[in-house]
Amino acid sequence: MNGVRHQKWWGWGEEGIAFNHRDKPKLAPFVLDRVGIDLHAPGTPPPALSDIAVPASRLGGDLAAVLRGAVGDGHVVVEDEDRLVHTYGKGLADLVRVRAGDLPRVPDVVVYPADEDQVRAVVDTVVAADAVLIPFGGGSNISGSLTPPAAEERTIVSLDLGRMNRVLEVDEAAGLARVQAGVLGPDMEDQLGARGWTMGHQPDSFRHSTLGGWIATRSSGMQSDKYGDIADITRGLRAVLPGKVVVLRPLPSTSSGPSVREMILGSEGRLGVITEAWVNVHRVPENREIIAYLFPSWAAGMAAMQEIASSDATPSVTRVSDANETQFSLSTQKKSKGIKGKVSKALFAVLERRGWDLGNACLSYIGYEGGKDLVRRNKALVGKIVKKHGGISLGTGPGALYDQKKFDTPYIRDFLLDVGGVADVSETAAPWSRLMDVHSGTVRAAQAAFDEIGVKGFIMCHLSHSYHSGACLYFTFAFPPGTTDADAQLEKYWTVKNAVQQSFMDNAATISHHHGVGTDHARWLADDISEAGTDVMVALLRGVDPGRNLNPGTILPPSREW
Repeated sequence: MNGVRHQKWWGWGEEGIAFNHRDKPKLAPFVLDRVGIDLHAPGTPPPALSDIAVPASRLGGDLAAVLRGAVGDGHVVVEDEDRLVHTYGKGLADLVRVRAGDLPRVPDVVVYPADEDQVRAVVDTVVAADAVLIPFGGGSNISGSLTPPAAEERTIVSLDLGRMNRVLEVDEAAGLARVQAGVLGPDMEDQLGARGWTMGHQPDSFRHSTLGGWIATRSSGMQSDKYGDIADITRGLRAVLPGKVVVLRPLPSTSSGPSVREMILGSEGRLGVITEAWVNVHRVPENREIIAYLFPSWAAGMAAMQEIASSDATPSVTRVSDANETQFSLSTQKKSKGIKGKVSKALFAVLERRGWDLGNACLSYIGYEGGKDLVRRNKALVGKIVKKHGGISLGTGPGALYDQKKFDTPYIRDFLLDVGGVADVSETAAPWSRLMDVHSGTVRAAQAAFDEIGVKGFIMCHLSHSYHSGACLYFTFAFPPGTTDADAQLEKYWTVKNAVQQSFMDNAATISHHHGVGTDHARWLADDISEAGTDVMVALLRGVDPGRNLNPGTILPPSREW
């Protein structure tokens, strides 16, 4: 009807694309050993849409008429599937609840504006009617930012920006592009690439997330070591508030008091609707390589990442997996044939003769971009550091495969749900001096939570973004809940998830590095930014939105809502 593409209502990504373990002979034995789940057992596919009872829309005729006048009759949608798609994000709790048909509150209408004027009309209409507005980008949020409050009695409007999907202009002299907020990652890069430019921002959700969503959650991409996080990339923006528009020009730096740009970054829809942004763009690099390395231990890999961050090297990607994640990654490989398989076996045999414990080995990917001379220099600098810490290069083959498959991992979670497994992620950041404690403390906390709920669980981690003072650690955990009851599954899930998040606080890390606060992480806000910091946050949000019409319930813990 309006050309906006959505993900599956019941899972990640596009219809017809799914994870398949049958061409990965080592994966099923690995999962059975580590988690106790039999991947060959008959699964339970998601229900049919016709089996889901979607509550009726509460949209009144008067409000419906005004909304249609604002965006056009064909862009005000109350059909069940569209409203269902806009009810949840893609977090584990979201997927369990939507598959179970647990729908305590569903948006009453989905509205698709075509431009900023239509966004302004919708925002003003919603506030005047004392309704609730929830901005929607690609629907990939995994921290609870999209779900309407269950007790909300007012009309709920989901504002889908998917029609606002164009690169409007490129300032070539400044290296800036003006881009509409509803554009999906691949569509934006296609438009920029046609002009020889790239923004270089590639989060795991890249194919199913939008520029506005990245800004609203303070996103990071796997190439942030070179291009920066979205907070670095976003130089100016426009955001619609009730009755007005915030306009921030794309200046390289300012001293205009507290940064309004920083206030809107990470605001998750509570400080208005982002309609467009000026972002840094770069010429498409002449060369791009990702090389795989192997370290003898997690400590060695982490020490190497820290030294690379403080060196003169400028890689685009710095990533190292702990031993658990390395073993998982190796188990997902397809069967090697011919000379490739023989070389791999010979390499591992040589490492064992050198005294390596391959069960502790840690896989790393480091990316290089730019002209030939720059890439050559960076590879030489990094190579010396890797060697100093006992690592070896595995070449570009594994790196190229990682680059091809990097956006496919979320499909594994849907597959595990089908066969009775629960899996999710939590990420954080801390100074280099604290990272090893964050890692060991979080692994212990997760294991204690697995023991508490009586399951055989598994947790793994990788360092995904490096900075001058520290880095991001990205944890993935999985376990068999032993029940198909959604409430029982979620009770066990929250025991583990909360233990992981609390470990971040106990080890002086942050509640989230790039997924945002949403509702899932809100209870730790004061622990993260202090009670006084929370007071500032409340004053800001309440000052802009006294009626709680803009995505209420996110970011702040329930006790601090007004």
